[in-house]
Amino acid sequence: MTTRQIVLASRPVGLPTKENFRFENIDLSEIKDGEVLLKGLYYSVDPYMRGRMNDAKSYVPPFQLNEPLTGSVVAVVSESKSDSFTTGDYVLASLPWMEKCIVNEKEIHKIDTTIAPASSYLGVLGMTGLTAYLGLMQIGKPKSGETVVVSGAAGAVGIVVGQIAKIQGCRVIGIAGSDKKTNLLTEEFGFDVAVNYKTTDDLTKAIVDACPDGVDIYFDNVGGEISDVVISLMNFHSRIPLCGQIALYNNTGDVTGPRLQPMLLTRSILMQGFIVSDYKSLFPEATKQLSEWVKNGKLKSTETIINGFEQLPDALIGLFSGENEGKMIVQAADTE
Repeated sequence: MTTRQIVLASRPVGLPTKENFRFENIDLSEIKDGEVLLKGLYYSVDPYMRGRMNDAKSYVPPFQLNEPLTGSVVAVVSESKSDSFTTGDYVLASLPWMEKCIVNEKEIHKIDTTIAPASSYLGVLGMTGLTAYLGLMQIGKPKSGETVVVSGAAGAVGIVVGQIAKIQGCRVIGIAGSDKKTNLLTEEFGFDVAVNYKTTDDLTKAIVDACPDGVDIYFDNVGGEISDVVISLMNFHSRIPLCGQIALYNNTGDVTGPRLQPMLLTRSILMQGFIVSDYKSLFPEATKQLSEWVKNGKLKSTETIINGFEQLPDALIGLFSGENEGKMIVQAADTE
């Protein structure tokens, strides 16, 4: 049995290009007891993958040259030699970028598609939702009436953060990069105000106007100049969950910016970086709450789905020009 895989052909300098990836056909071995054959249905592409393309020490090992990239995948069981899984089961796992693969039963878990569509387990009911919920609730600790600003607000995590903040009774301002996205935030997801950072003449004034009482929580997904502005407007005893720095991931030069420590000190601001796995013990509790909100309609999601396994490299590259609304997903096969 043969399948296609996508490997890291070379390490990018700056923004990745399609030349950094290579498609290969490989032979799969026979399935052994306790294993299943999976067919990939939905593949997640996420900004953190850019860091793994570098040969640098981080919280997760780098991708290896000439080996498949890996990420969260919703797959269907095509053949099983496991007592826990049967043909047709939908599962979620961290899998290589392969159209089909054989894995041990302990590496996958079933998902419940009666709660939400299978692709939701890469977004609002997956690591995306957990990141938003745990970062906001554990570090941001929102209180009713507070003002929350979310950068990268029309991205997968940002959309969920804003809605959870609204559920907690906060006033929510989103920052995004197009009028289409800002309209989506206010009209579909309940944000109170949304700012298009690409077209506003004065970003500081736009955020001041949107936050007359200052900023109590800043959920930082992007870093860079946007964060420089927002942090300058933080209130006393405000909190900053530091989730991502997508504005800097492809930077090849020295990065300079304001010295934040005086502001953090004099205003007693908490700024804490986090990785969602820091809160692994809370995953069951968080998943239960997210599922309840999805079922009762309090928490909605949107996805940018690109069809075709061969589109995975383009989809990943597209994250850095803001081509996605909500979760970026590649659908590699029909779910029938």
